[in-house]
Amino acid sequence: MNTPDKPLRICLASPEFAPLAKTGGLADVSAALSLYLHRAGHDVRVLIPRYSRIEALGLDIEPVEGIASMHINLGGADLNFGIDRTTLPDTDLPVYLLRCPALYGRDAIYTNDPDEHLRFVLLSRAVLEMCQRLEFAPDIVSCHDWQTALVPLYLKTVYAWDELFRATKSTLTIHNIGYQGMFGAWTLDQLGLAGAEYHLHQDDLKEGVINFLKTGILYADLITTVSPTYAREILGEDYGMGLNNLLRDRADSLVGILNGVDYAEWNPAVDSLIPANYSPQDMSGKVVCKERLMLETGLDVQADRPLVGIVSRLVGQKGFDLVENVVPALLEQRDFAVTVLGSGESRYEDFFNWLKTRFAGRAGFYQGFSNELAHWIEAGADMFLMPSLYEPSGLNQMYSLKYGTVPIVRETGGLADSVEQINPDAASGTGILFRDYNPQGLNWALNRGLDLYADPALWTQLVANGMQMDFSWERQGTRYVELFRQLGQTS
Repeated sequence: MNTPDKPLRICLASPEFAPLAKTGGLADVSAALSLYLHRAGHDVRVLIPRYSRIEALGLDIEPVEGIASMHINLGGADLNFGIDRTTLPDTDLPVYLLRCPALYGRDAIYTNDPDEHLRFVLLSRAVLEMCQRLEFAPDIVSCHDWQTALVPLYLKTVYAWDELFRATKSTLTIHNIGYQGMFGAWTLDQLGLAGAEYHLHQDDLKEGVINFLKTGILYADLITTVSPTYAREILGEDYGMGLNNLLRDRADSLVGILNGVDYAEWNPAVDSLIPANYSPQDMSGKVVCKERLMLETGLDVQADRPLVGIVSRLVGQKGFDLVENVVPALLEQRDFAVTVLGSGESRYEDFFNWLKTRFAGRAGFYQGFSNELAHWIEAGADMFLMPSLYEPSGLNQMYSLKYGTVPIVRETGGLADSVEQINPDAASGTGILFRDYNPQGLNWALNRGLDLYADPALWTQLVANGMQMDFSWERQGTRYVELFRQLGQTS
């Protein structure tokens, strides 16, 4: 039985974990949450795959005695694997690494290879195998996205015999419901569930499909997602991606918790990556950051020209069809600049390369990713644009607030939960939100931002409003602990 001051035993399984393996916000959140729980005194055991890219990081990695060499047969696939251990850089958080070169010794974290399902079946099995051999009885197994969504079912089936897990509860965090892990029913034997098909979604099986995320939703003791608004949105057809009916059935077990921000990394007062530090008490460094950013990204260096920044994957979900429709015409009409960091669909990469040429000196584009440049844009831009079709949580809008960079966002998901509409009459609010997903909505929002920027006194107050907001894990993480403890009180 959990007590309010007794440390929890938590095993967290994730396909990504910053900075060891990252493609998006999932990596940041799984690492920041784990670190928060660890620093709060809880016993946290993290397991991620030992991808080949981890080898280049120069970490001290050692095999774990007793679990360095293991074997499992998954439907005829004989796999040798082991568990190693390292420490998250600049912390004392231990991280366990699932070593299986046959599955993880590849260039990419995710692949389209025919054994992609097997890579994460092994992760889901290995996290429980690890607990068994370490004799670690977790109060909570915290699972993240489809890649670990089979763990709740395994606890109730394959590993139900083990008294070690008698009181263990499972949570499944949905970071983006658009990614569900759907594979052919021929993979059933390799899931280790042959003869237990009745546990899976029967309509899917009839159609020859196994959906990993759907399975997790069926069996997890608690389902969380990464903002309260997104938790409501995925109950409807527009955002539920075909899982809305199932989620409505489990609505009493669904909770939205806004992601937190690691202010040790994202704070202009201490950020070692930006050209000059600054704080609400002394904003002079932000002007330095803006001028250096303009110079670095090929823009005309004019500190009084409004600068809009974008850091994003260049995909349709992020609203770049609206940007295509609105930004070129607006650049013709009004004096501002835009700088973009990202990569993704060739359509949008081509667009931003064209924009950079068409509006030389007022449009910049870095194709790819640079962590340093991402920090520079947050620090140097005046406004940060996120016109997403949907956004489960989002982090950049919260980074922007801390950096005094006014977010312009669509009113959806975590964007709606973290940005407050500006009221010029009261000099209140922290950003600009538009509701309708169409060019008219984005055009209105950008024009409003430019108009507000033209009033220096008002703009200064709005910037200060945003910099005072607190989205730290010290605030957000306590909600996870509360929910974990509540689960521990249930039979």
